Amino acid sequence: MESKRFLEMASVQDQMEVKFRLTDGSDIGPKTFPAATSVATLKESVIAQWPKEKENGPRTVKDVKLISAGKILENNKTLGECQSPLCDVPGGVTTMHVVVQPPPLEKEKKIINEPKQNKCVCVIL
Repeated sequence: MESKRFLEMASVQDQMEVKFRLTDGSDIGPKTFPAATSVATLKESVIAQWPKEKENGPRTVKDVKLISAGKILENNKTLGECQSPLCDVPGGVTTMHVVVQPPPLEKEKKIINEPKQNKCVCVIL
């Protein structure tokens, strides 16, 4: 009986309940993810669940930043690796803040894509 309870507790600890807080204060989730889930996969989940009525939704994983316990999470890390012992209570819901980087404006794209010209200033004495 005790080994069954231990296995149930271990499987619960391998799962995390996460909700994603958008900049307007609304939430996506909560949803349960395995602790081995990558941050990139979490971002894909945010993109897939993004409310259709909201403007300027993210299109790619690169458009999304997830912040948990004041830290920007790296795509190659797992949810378990990003856990904060101070902020993430076992069995509780972890809130991650979502920041969407807007795509560059057309004018900015042109400036970025234009080749740089080398300019020389000559001073004649």
